Amino acid sequence: MYEIPLDEILAELRRLNANRVLIQSPEGLRREAEELASFLENKGIEAILHGEVNYGACDPADLEAKRLGCDALIHLGHSYMTLHLEVPTIFVPAFSEVDVIPSLKKNLGEIRKLGEKIALVTTAQHIHKLGEAREFLEKQGFEVVIGKGDSRVSWPGQVLGCNFSSARVDAEGILFIGSGYFHPLGVALATKKPTLAVNPYSGDAIWMTEEAERLIRKRWAQIAKAMDAKSFGVIVSTKKGQLRLAEAKRILNLLREHGKKAKLIAMDHISYPKLEGFPFDAYVVVACPRVPMDDYENWMKPVLTPREVELLLGLGEDYEFDEILGTERRTDEPLGIAVHGVEK
Repeated sequence: MYEIPLDEILAELRRLNANRVLIQSPEGLRREAEELASFLENKGIEAILHGEVNYGACDPADLEAKRLGCDALIHLGHSYMTLHLEVPTIFVPAFSEVDVIPSLKKNLGEIRKLGEKIALVTTAQHIHKLGEAREFLEKQGFEVVIGKGDSRVSWPGQVLGCNFSSARVDAEGILFIGSGYFHPLGVALATKKPTLAVNPYSGDAIWMTEEAERLIRKRWAQIAKAMDAKSFGVIVSTKKGQLRLAEAKRILNLLREHGKKAKLIAMDHISYPKLEGFPFDAYVVVACPRVPMDDYENWMKPVLTPREVELLLGLGEDYEFDEILGTERRTDEPLGIAVHGVEK
């Protein structure tokens, strides 16, 4: 289902003179990770599989690779994000082999409801098909806009779970190509524009407007639950691509200025069970915005994003999605594997 360029990876490892590597993968690519490990071991390279949960390019296991004495890290399933890396890291986006055109043909009637001028976005898995999708849609009479995005993304039109900068363009509506729920939901929340998600695997299309409204109601309920909270734990992530210490301190000071008690908490993997011994009435997660949204039902106390704290304190009225934004991106990544980090 996913394209893993074994020979290209091997060539880069040879160039790096790597004898031992750590292979990091999201849960959906564990089988491919094991197949890659077997391939490399047959070529004389020691391969170690990384078994921890991986949240994206924001969460590279380069420090673990260094501790294990690895000469390189292979990061499957995500594109490079501007980070300081402890070891040479090969980013393998794992492009999907599915053809996106049949699903677009099937849902042309729904796509037309977006308007004549539409923005086109997708994830790393389908970014190599974006040009084909644009050409097809333009032949159907659409004006298609693909936003550049900022330095957090690798290519025009790419969206992350925490960054939708490429979707902020002059368009009537937004077409998301890909599977999953959170990315198109984030697009709808961040842009406040009609968003249609077309799944190239199933051929289904889902309008995200009602889903976004439903989530906003749930988030306002979390804000309401936190109204009487007198003390807050402000959680800052130690993951490289999620470390937002300045933003965490800003939220800490805002809470204190409004008469709340607040303390900083540093965490790697953020989950409520780890926090049960603390006496705080509520929490603020200044890390990946998916944490308080995906997992809030498992929290026994209210959990908010930085933007939601501002609403709680009366510093805003309209709901805003919490994003981790970058700076201007000067160049695009290659459409394939890319090597970054300290080279020997």
